[in-house]
Amino acid sequence: MISSKIKAPKALKAIISDRGKKAKRVVFTNGCFDILHYGHVKYLEDARKKGDLLIVAVNSDNSVKRLKGPKRPLCSLRDRMRVLAGLSSVDYVVPFKEDTPAEIIKYLKPDILIKGADYKIEDIVGKEIVKSYGGTVKRIEFLKGFSVTSLINKITRRYGR
Repeated sequence: MISSKIKAPKALKAIISDRGKKAKRVVFTNGCFDILHYGHVKYLEDARKKGDLLIVAVNSDNSVKRLKGPKRPLCSLRDRMRVLAGLSSVDYVVPFKEDTPAEIIKYLKPDILIKGADYKIEDIVGKEIVKSYGGTVKRIEFLKGFSVTSLINKITRRYGR
């Protein structure tokens, strides 16, 4: 069930706290995920293959607005989380209000932090946190030509303003 995958940080922490007993490697990634597209789906499938459990942290609506501008997000946090929770590659979805995932990474302590290869390792938020307790940071190649901005531009060109 989709709603059972969407968790508040405290509930998710309780679920993953005993992962050592079950030898599960927790993979963490984050993003806005406003208008989910095939590039996102492939990225999340690849991220899931890096461990045993995939957590996707999603920026709040206000956070997206601050990061992407006043016209975004196009889809509400609730809807973005529901769509992500519907993917078989995603085990849990958790919201966060800050502009970066540093606090939620510090709180959840994932084993593996994943970002797209468009990020340099040194620029990945949370890398120091994850490395401080022996976790790893990895990058995954993005599919070229897939982005929410390019979709918005395509829709605008095709259907006008």
